[in-house]
Amino acid sequence: MLMIKPNCECCEVQLSPDSTDAMICSYECTFCRRCVAEQLQNVCPNCGGGFTPRPIRPKQAYRDGVSLLHQPASDTKVVSRYTVVEMGEFAATIAAISPEHR
Repeated sequence: MLMIKPNCECCEVQLSPDSTDAMICSYECTFCRRCVAEQLQNVCPNCGGGFTPRPIRPKQAYRDGVSLLHQPASDTKVVSRYTVVEMGEFAATIAAISPEHR
């Protein structure tokens, strides 16, 4: 099941479970749209993959036991181990390669 992280790993802005600004890579690294566009150039600084909008988990159970109430979002803050400068430098090295070819 997808871990819904509470913040951008770069600028630390809060990303609520229903945020449409949350972007994730295939490893569930979580960043805000602004950082993905401006700092990261659609390059995950942890794995080199691309980003996609994070899905929204339903607030109520439309199926028994399946909802944000039953599987809540994480409240554990996650911050990248890389500095903003290191993230930008890494992104610049592979940003010209489309995610599906990285």
